Amino acid sequence: MDLNTVLDVRDARRREPWRPGDAWLGGGTYLFSEPQPHLRRLVDLGRMGWVPIQQLPDGSVEIAATCTIAQLSRFGRKSSAVAAPLIEQCCRAFLASFKIWNMATVGGNLCNGLPAGPMISLTAALDGECLLHAQDGSLRRVKAADFVIGAGKKDLREGELLRSVTLPARALAGRTAFRQASLYGLGRSGALIIGTLDPMDGSMAVTITAATVRPFRLWFPLPVDRGELSAAIDAAVGDADWFDDIHGLPEWRRHMTYRYAEEIRRELTQLPQDGVR
Repeated sequence: MDLNTVLDVRDARRREPWRPGDAWLGGGTYLFSEPQPHLRRLVDLGRMGWVPIQQLPDGSVEIAATCTIAQLSRFGRKSSAVAAPLIEQCCRAFLASFKIWNMATVGGNLCNGLPAGPMISLTAALDGECLLHAQDGSLRRVKAADFVIGAGKKDLREGELLRSVTLPARALAGRTAFRQASLYGLGRSGALIIGTLDPMDGSMAVTITAATVRPFRLWFPLPVDRGELSAAIDAAVGDADWFDDIHGLPEWRRHMTYRYAEEIRRELTQLPQDGVR
């Protein structure tokens, strides 16, 4: 879609002062998908030269905001990390076209802040940390689970830039379990629940996304039973936190969340199967 209110496109390397009507341009798959009448200038990150994905000396993985979904998918398929399959599962949760797959970026998905954003799900579940750059050069770090604060809302100040997300080595070494629900075969996620098992202390975290307006990451020391899991979700997620749009009613999203959370609990703790909520 043409953005007929945009008058200029600038290279982000020039570090020009931020002004009203500016927007960072990564892959552009969202920016060019619908009218943006408030925009006047795009600041293009395409030539920043950031390494898409790199393994850090401590075993953690840093993902640049400009890393595309295709690049992340290739990394996940080659990685030997125990949690590597989760990367591909979340990439496939896009159900995207070839064009989106190769242009959409990890940073763009996070900064859109949409409940169904699978990069939000991935980075929140693996205890990721966002690195934010302000216009004055100062840096700020925010947990990925806390970065999105509502549907389309994020903890990002005027002119601030998401530089990267770092996934800690400890999270990448743990077992994971993934569940996704959509109303139809190639539909947007109505509930995306991820469980992770800490390789050091055996604790479990359950991360709720897509069903809720923001991510909820719940931590449990093992063993945890079904009642404790349900009670924790009840306490954390209020009635207003369940998302409501054409892709699923809040009641259905809530039902699928409890069901999948229980399945994940059983999978990660290797308990025998029986009825689930």
